[in-house]
Amino acid sequence: MSVQAVTRANAILPKRGGIGGSLSDLLWRRPGLLLLLMLAPPLLWLGIVYIGSLLALLMQSFFSIDEYSGLISRHFTLKTYGDLFQAANIDIIVRTVTMAALVTLASAVVAFPIAYYAARYARGTWKALFYLGVMLPLWSSYLVKIYAWKLILAKEGILTWLLAKLHLSWLLDAWLSLPIVGGNSLSVSFTGTFIVFVYVWLPFMILPIQASLERVPSNLLEASSDLGASPGQTFRNVIFPLALPGIVAGSIFTFSLTLGDYIIPQIIGTSRLFIGQAVYAQQGTAGNIPLAAAFTVVPIVIMGFYLWGAKRMRAFDAL
Repeated sequence: MSVQAVTRANAILPKRGGIGGSLSDLLWRRPGLLLLLMLAPPLLWLGIVYIGSLLALLMQSFFSIDEYSGLISRHFTLKTYGDLFQAANIDIIVRTVTMAALVTLASAVVAFPIAYYAARYARGTWKALFYLGVMLPLWSSYLVKIYAWKLILAKEGILTWLLAKLHLSWLLDAWLSLPIVGGNSLSVSFTGTFIVFVYVWLPFMILPIQASLERVPSNLLEASSDLGASPGQTFRNVIFPLALPGIVAGSIFTFSLTLGDYIIPQIIGTSRLFIGQAVYAQQGTAGNIPLAAAFTVVPIVIMGFYLWGAKRMRAFDAL
């Protein structure tokens, strides 16, 4: 017997006995069945627990509250959506969407130069320090960060002390006296809420932009310079269009997280509600679960259109 035949004979293992052996043979012959068994638990979780809960929530929004008994009337009606589009509730929705848009825009402006430096110039140890600096805030407690900012922005906080030392207290007082954005202090103002939102969600904008800029070939920038383009023209016509999918990808996180958050406005902000606070108040305090469900449908619909637009801009390639 040749060496090749002996090797082939030793490579074929004897058939295993028992249930385990039969099951192993079956899965080896049917790899599709093995894939199905591996995907079944996460698919069941996603399909039943997650999507099922969303559908149950959507169904709740078509119920209503009986005005006399305060009990939920489980009959199909659009009355709750009529209540949703009252002036006070529209004001909550507009305020939340405006805050989400402003936070997304500010995060992009702050994140872009940081991501550009990391993608183009940081190497070795400096790149490791960049990732550590971006990720480190994500490892600390969410509530600890918010309460730390509440102390920083308070009337007796370090920011007010610093402005006083720089003789700029008049500027802070003038800003806080403005309607809508002002308040008694930064810790109880629309401006303070905006600052904390940008700080908390900024890493989710930096990383997608940095990944997108990493894919921009250096020879394109050199070619643009060789053709006589100024740095501004190179940025507008080469860098920004190629980095735009990363910006849109980061905006998915900052926009959606701001839409649904209720803890930051609860701790740092005024008495004007956001969607998350309205959901909490309607379900926990008022007991109006249908209206709370209708409020939660708003960010779902908004993000549905947002994700559709992001997909058309190939933003998911930068995730």
